[in-house]
Amino acid sequence: MATMYRYQLPVTETGWTLEGQTQTAFTWEYEDERAKLLALYDKGKKQQWDAAERIDWSLDLDPENPQEIDDRLIPIYGSPVWDRLTAKEKTKLRCHQQAQSLSQFMHGEQGALMAAARIVQMVPELDAKFYAATQVMDEARHVEAYARLLNEKLGMAYPITPGLSSLLETVLTDRRWDMTYLGMQILIEGLALAAFQRIRDYAKNRLAASVNAYVMQDEARHVAFGRLALRDFYPHLSDGERDEREEFVVEACYHMRDRFNQKEVWENLGLPVKEAIEAAMASENMKMFRKRLFSRIVPTVKDIGLWGPRVQKAFSDMGAIEFADVDTDALLAKDEEVAREFDAGRSVH
Repeated sequence: MATMYRYQLPVTETGWTLEGQTQTAFTWEYEDERAKLLALYDKGKKQQWDAAERIDWSLDLDPENPQEIDDRLIPIYGSPVWDRLTAKEKTKLRCHQQAQSLSQFMHGEQGALMAAARIVQMVPELDAKFYAATQVMDEARHVEAYARLLNEKLGMAYPITPGLSSLLETVLTDRRWDMTYLGMQILIEGLALAAFQRIRDYAKNRLAASVNAYVMQDEARHVAFGRLALRDFYPHLSDGERDEREEFVVEACYHMRDRFNQKEVWENLGLPVKEAIEAAMASENMKMFRKRLFSRIVPTVKDIGLWGPRVQKAFSDMGAIEFADVDTDALLAKDEEVAREFDAGRSVH
C-alpha cells in the first residue's frame, strides 16, 4: 500500500513543487581545499552504510507503544485530557503521537536531501561540494529508513506540518547558498538531532532506537559541516548582512519552538484541541524538551559568529542560553560511540 493511503489526515496531492532562484557555481581550483572540511569528507565516505543491512528489520514495533517510550514523555500526560482517556484511547494516542513525530522526521529528511543537493550546486568551494555530495546519499538513506519504519512497521503516517513546510520553503527558495546552510545544516538539522536523541536514549524498542542512533551519527557530521563552512564565511559579512542572518535565526527558532504542539494529532483523535495544546505547553516534561531542542543549535550559532544581542536575548528567553558553551565536538564523538554500541549489539538500554 502506498504511503498516501496511510496518512491519517487528508492529503490531496502526492508532491510539492517550490519555485526559487538557484545559482550553479563551478570552480576550476582543484587544490586549494580546507583540511578540516576534507577530513570531514573522508569521514563521510568511510561512514556510508546501507539501511537495508545495518538496521535489523526483523524486529517489530510494539503494537500498543510502538517505540516503547515512557508515557511521561507524551505532551499531555498527567493532564485532565489524558486522565479522561480510556486504556484503548491511550494506546491509540501513543501510536498516532509517535507516527506524527516520525513522519516529520521523514519529511524533514527529504527537505535535507533537497538542501544538500542545492549546496552541491550552489556553494563555490570544491571541498564543500565534495562533502555535500556524501550528505546527499546520507539524506536519501534517512528518508528510506524512516519511510520503511512508518510504512512497514507502524502502518500509518502524517502529512508534513505547516510549520515545517513553511521553514523548508524559506530555506529551499533563498538564492544565497549560506542561507541553505544556515537554515538546514544549523537550525533544522540541529533541532532534529535533539529530537532524535530523545528517542535514541529513551525508547526501549531496539528497532526504533537504532534507526535514530544511526541517523544521528550522520546528522552530527552534517551540523559540523555547516559549522565549518559558515565559520569561514561569516566574518566577511557586512553588519547589515550579519544582522539579516541573526534576525532569521531568531525568527526561525521561535517558529520551531512555538509550532511544536502536535495540533494535528489532537484534532485527528477528536480531542479538545485548545485544552490539549494548553496542557502540552504547561507540561514540565514538554518545557524541558522544548528547551533541550536548542541544545545543539545554540553552541553552533555562537561558533559561527551570529551572536549579537538579539540572538543572545532570544536564547535567554527560551531558557537555552546555558547551552552556549557546550562542546559540540564531544557531542559528535558521543553520537558516533552510541552508533558503534548498537552495531556491537550493545546499547544504552
